[in-house]
Amino acid sequence: MNDKSKVNLAARFATFAEHWKPKIVGELNGQHVKLVKLKGAFVWHHHPAEDELFLVIKGRFRMEFRDHEVWLEEGEFLVVPRGVEHRPVAKQEAHVLLFEPASTLNTGNVRNERTIAKPERM
Repeated sequence: MNDKSKVNLAARFATFAEHWKPKIVGELNGQHVKLVKLKGAFVWHHHPAEDELFLVIKGRFRMEFRDHEVWLEEGEFLVVPRGVEHRPVAKQEAHVLLFEPASTLNTGNVRNERTIAKPERM
């Protein structure tokens, strides 16, 4: 391993400002490590075949489910199992690391203006 494979999360987050547009910062075993900034409410969706891990790097947000919600603070993560409908919501900007299969579409079963078919690699 060398410095070229090292990722500084704060430095990478500082390179973009847009919300809800995940950026790929790593890849391993068919999985993507993505960074995304959240602000406001996303769309209700689910992923039929993929689990997703959300790790809060900065700020906080809540993950809404149809029957409950979970608040996530800095340093906390949540795994959303495949098939479970969910919606992330952040009143203030939150910086989140995602770990999920490379096949995962950010809007899952929904296709709309927020769908990012090919996330940018950083």
